[in-house]
Amino acid sequence: MDNSQGITTTYENDFSTTRVDVTGAGPFGDIFGSLFDSVSTVSFFSGEGILSLLNSIWFVYAMFAYIACIFMLVLYVYASTGQKKLNELDAEAREHAERMYEEYFKGGIANNRLEDMLTHIGSDSPNDWKLAIIEADIILGELLKEAGYVGVSIGERLRGLSTNQLQSLDDAWQAHKVRNQIAHSGSDFVLTHKLAQDTIKQYRRVFYELGVR
Repeated sequence: MDNSQGITTTYENDFSTTRVDVTGAGPFGDIFGSLFDSVSTVSFFSGEGILSLLNSIWFVYAMFAYIACIFMLVLYVYASTGQKKLNELDAEAREHAERMYEEYFKGGIANNRLEDMLTHIGSDSPNDWKLAIIEADIILGELLKEAGYVGVSIGERLRGLSTNQLQSLDDAWQAHKVRNQIAHSGSDFVLTHKLAQDTIKQYRRVFYELGVR
C-alpha cells in the first residue's frame, strides 16, 4: 500500500514539472512557450486545462489568420494598382491615335484617306503598298466605329460581328491580318504587288458595304 502511494506521488510530481523549452525557437518561441505553459501548469484532464489549451490554440490561429489577411490585402492593392496603370496606358494610346487621326485626316475619309490609299497602291514602291494597306486599315477602323460596332480595336469589333451583320466580314478579316503582318514583321515581311492589290480590293468591298464608294 505504501509502495503504491509512493509510486503515485512520484508520477504526479513528474507530470506537473515536465516542461518544454521553446522560448529560443525563433519569433514564435514566446507564443508556443505560452501555449506549452498553459498545458503544463494545469492538469490537462481538468476543465480549466482544456479551456486554457483551446484559448492558446485560438490565439495562434487568429494571429496567423491576421497575417494571411494582411498579405492578401497587399497582393490585392498591388494587382489593382498594376491594372489601373495598364488601363491608363491603354487609354493614353487610344487618345494619342485619335489625336493623330484628327490632326492629319480631319478632311474626311472619302476625300483624303481613300485618295492617298489609291495613290500609294498605284506606286512601284513596296513601302507605298504597305502604307496603302495601313491607311485602308485605319479607314476600316473608323467606319466600324461610326457604324456603332462595339470594341476598342478593329479585331474586337470584327470578333463581335457575324456575316449576317457584315457580309464582307471574311474580306475584312483577311485584309486586317495582312495589315498586322506588316505592322509586326516590319521589313521582314515580303509584300508582293499582287497581294497588296488583292488586300486593297478586300478592304474596298468592306468599304462599299459600309457606305463608302
